Amino acid sequence: MTISLKVKPGSKVDMLFYDAAGSGREKLLTAKIKAPAQDGKANAYLVEFLAKQLGVAKSGVAIVSGHTSQHKRVAIDVSEEHFSRFQESLGI
Repeated sequence: MTISLKVKPGSKVDMLFYDAAGSGREKLLTAKIKAPAQDGKANAYLVEFLAKQLGVAKSGVAIVSGHTSQHKRVAIDVSEEHFSRFQESLGI
């Protein structure tokens, strides 16, 4: 499945949450990560961070688009049911 999210690199803490400031009434998944936005470090860190949060291998997470943008589309090798449980754990 593919998800859209906003990434905020260079944060003091690693955090994944839903931001009410998404488009329309839909909440936007946001990832704050410690890695700096330079030389692909934030993208590599994001893949590792999402894999750990979702409990999948790093090879099961890939950035599809937005490599140089804060807004990214990420392909994740999980079932819809698994992702729904993950969303519930974030409070959505």
